Amino acid sequence: MERKLAAILAADVVDYSRLMERDEAGTLNALKARLKDVVQPLVAKHQGRIFKVTGDGVLVEFGSAVNAVQCAVELQHGMAAANGDLPEVHRIVLRIGINLSDVMVEGGDRYGEGVNVAARLEGIAEPGGILVSGTTYDHAKNKVSAGFEDIGAKTLKNIADPVRVYRIADTPYISPTSSKAPTEKPSIAVLPFSNMSGDPEQEYFSDGITEDIITELSRFRSLFVIARNSSFQYRDKAVDVRRVACELGVQYVVEGSVRKVSGNVRITAQLIDALTGNHLWVERYDRPLNDVFVVQDEVVHQIAARLEGRLATRIAEQARRKPTRSMTAYEHVLRARELTNSLDEAAVPLLRSAIELDPGYAQAYAWLSWSVVIQFFNDPRPELLSEALSHARRAVALDETDGLCHCLLANTHVFRCEFDAAGVHFERALALNPVDVLTIAHRCHWLFRIGRHEEALDELDDVLLRDPFPPSWYWEVRAMTLLAARQYRQSIEAIGRMANLRGYNHALLAACHAQLGQMDKARAAAAEVLRLRPGFTISWNMMGEPFKNLADAEPMNAGMRKAGLPE
Repeated sequence: MERKLAAILAADVVDYSRLMERDEAGTLNALKARLKDVVQPLVAKHQGRIFKVTGDGVLVEFGSAVNAVQCAVELQHGMAAANGDLPEVHRIVLRIGINLSDVMVEGGDRYGEGVNVAARLEGIAEPGGILVSGTTYDHAKNKVSAGFEDIGAKTLKNIADPVRVYRIADTPYISPTSSKAPTEKPSIAVLPFSNMSGDPEQEYFSDGITEDIITELSRFRSLFVIARNSSFQYRDKAVDVRRVACELGVQYVVEGSVRKVSGNVRITAQLIDALTGNHLWVERYDRPLNDVFVVQDEVVHQIAARLEGRLATRIAEQARRKPTRSMTAYEHVLRARELTNSLDEAAVPLLRSAIELDPGYAQAYAWLSWSVVIQFFNDPRPELLSEALSHARRAVALDETDGLCHCLLANTHVFRCEFDAAGVHFERALALNPVDVLTIAHRCHWLFRIGRHEEALDELDDVLLRDPFPPSWYWEVRAMTLLAARQYRQSIEAIGRMANLRGYNHALLAACHAQLGQMDKARAAAAEVLRLRPGFTISWNMMGEPFKNLADAEPMNAGMRKAGLPE
């Protein structure tokens, strides 16, 4: 088969299915008109060739990355002009991805990873936006009238290696044909507060302030609050509030900054109506550092009052609390929370120190229980789970009204195979904070462990509404559930969404590939397991695998055996 180097442009219509549902004939006519009047002339102008047209998109080949990027920029501007003053529901909006790579040629078609990467980039591009691969950027930078924003290496679906990705900064912002609109409740995203202290080491503090505000807002059943992980996708970026609102599907956005100097802190916060751009509330607080919890409460109180009126104001009053007397202990917990997000055992000494500073700090005990469970992942000794249970029970005893404490106690019960006790505390956690994504995701893990696979997958789908960019371990829970449900291809896809794979994730891959009969891939994944964990055995792995019904472990264990992992 002939091969050649080519720049592939993949373009796709945003919300195509919704457009067709609303006006099938009108949508088809509009698409034909845009293809004839906008797409085809620009492709010809830049010496491109359309080699595939689907119902809602096109694939275009260029001999030059420069031509492909220039065409894409003009294409987005041309589509914006064609939309003009059309009502939002009738706009034709594109996402575009471009990749420069080797492709396989068969007749008039093009195949291979060069095409696949372009299609995957298009899939994660924002409405009206353009994403390009690192190879495209290397050839087009400084040669086109467009700015590039480095958004880092991304793990793309079914692409083995992470891909460097750049966003074209000079495309006109276009709203999609409809927002996600997952709920009729007022919806809000709290963006990471900027660290104004001049010290990068203080990032954890501003991040902690933001995360606590998100957690407190999540207590309100009447609000739809975007989860921390998705909000933090916009950290250290100049953002367009309307674009953020579009991407996350929210009506309101909170922005702010934190400046910590000596024993004082200045916090600014503003609530913005993303649809109009109007500021609904702006405030600045200059306080002693030990009043930071009071400031957090006031920010939550003001936001709730603006969005939900007197009822929410009363709830905000009831939610006010000061978690610790020691700011140093609080800072240790903030640092530890960041570490536990990446399953890092280094959180343990920080949390022990926080408890020494304030023996009555409930959340320090709760996070310590989870950190000890993380240690158990790498060293499955029963005494570690006993220690974790002791810390988690202490957390609940200190603060019976903290949903996080109940959630992490439930999580410890799961790993001890005490599934009924876990269920009790998950119910209590959700009663206290019914929309907390961390609690919902941990509960999905419990559902998987007790064999309620379909229910777990349904609730994991719901998590994506509140957290469109979930943490890596979300995909691990999804992959494990799909494997137990014998949906091997989907499990592989879920693992492909994880940013960094541990030995255990490669073991899951090995099992899935083996169950599909893809033995070369299965053996390669098994070899990677043994490289990362030389002493790995199936029986050792099962020591850390709590299952209510051992039959649910059989697809995983049988797959590992087929892949050649030692018993």
